[in-house]
Amino acid sequence: MQTSITRQELFIRFALVLVCAGFWRGEVNLLSIPLLVIAWLMDGGLSRLNQALKVPLVQAILLLCALLLIGLSWGEWLDSGRMKWVKYLTLLILVPLYSLLNKERIPWMIGGLAAGYVIVLGLGIYQWLAIGEQGIPLLKMSYLSFSAMLGAGAIVSAGLACVSRSVMLGIVLWIVALALIFVQFHQYGRVLLLATLIAIVFQAYLRYKIDIRKFAVIFITLLTAAGIFAYSSPAFQERLLLVKSDIELLQQGNYSSSLGYRLAMWDVGLHAIAERPLTGYGTGMPERYFDTAIVTYKNGLYKDLPAFQKTAHYHNDWIEIGMHVGVPGMLILLFLYWGWYRAFEKNGLGILGAGLVSYIVLAGLTDAFLIFSRMPLLLLAITALAMVWQQQKPKGT
Repeated sequence: MQTSITRQELFIRFALVLVCAGFWRGEVNLLSIPLLVIAWLMDGGLSRLNQALKVPLVQAILLLCALLLIGLSWGEWLDSGRMKWVKYLTLLILVPLYSLLNKERIPWMIGGLAAGYVIVLGLGIYQWLAIGEQGIPLLKMSYLSFSAMLGAGAIVSAGLACVSRSVMLGIVLWIVALALIFVQFHQYGRVLLLATLIAIVFQAYLRYKIDIRKFAVIFITLLTAAGIFAYSSPAFQERLLLVKSDIELLQQGNYSSSLGYRLAMWDVGLHAIAERPLTGYGTGMPERYFDTAIVTYKNGLYKDLPAFQKTAHYHNDWIEIGMHVGVPGMLILLFLYWGWYRAFEKNGLGILGAGLVSYIVLAGLTDAFLIFSRMPLLLLAITALAMVWQQQKPKGT
């Protein structure tokens, strides 16, 4: 017997669709996230908060956010600085997403995610093929963010292919993964592309490590495809030439390059963490510290770098957190990575979780991946779905 959907239920489903379809544009988040919180409160989310607090990933997110807020006491004032650290607080969106999801609402959220992803993918491909530009200016989306979403999509497709019981569906998912990797080869995100390939190979190994022949076939196929994609991609070849140029500049003692800038940031960041390992320099202070320290650090070796690129972050998740709140924050980050994997593994999607978490860790070695404007929301939405995945299955399966 079909029952009518109440207005409250319709509002909740609308909020889930809006937040998943709309986080590609920052301005939409100003509406969708408050609506999601309201929907969570209407649905009795506070009464189920204890259930969410039992999840290790939620615990890690709460600890990280709490420590960052405490770090304000020896860091920046709320009305000063760029406040880029606030993006870490968006990780809390996992709580209402996880709490609101049930068997009836999951298709709505999947629909919102798929619709948003496909539209953004189409816009990005149009920019690349028709206009010859990287990223999506319409969405204020850089080439790095677009490359990151391509990598995430490829890893999800490969992960689902690894756990699929249908041979035909598995083949289709592998084709989708290869297609996304092909597009990613034509973007400028070198490290993100490498992280994607490593994560997918890791997923294939976990799935077929007992049947080494199947793993070898997948590995050789990926390697061959990567070689063909690299050869046919002007963007990839251009980035290789830039790597060579960066190395030549470094040999001359010039750090005004993508690689040199990162090495300088990491050098200064690790030095700063060693000075204040227990507390860091306070939430919001890393940027200011770099601009001040390079005047005298190593006799001013890096003092001209702000002219090359305005200081934004340390291009490394570990160093960025350590600069804010020291080694305790870095330990919480390790807990967060473990909790993120457990969220998948506990629900029978360990291979997918291993791929996504390895991708997050690898990407976070050369960029502040956790504060990429769209990536945390996308990955947490996927994680929330994985955490309730078993609810879709009939009992006894």
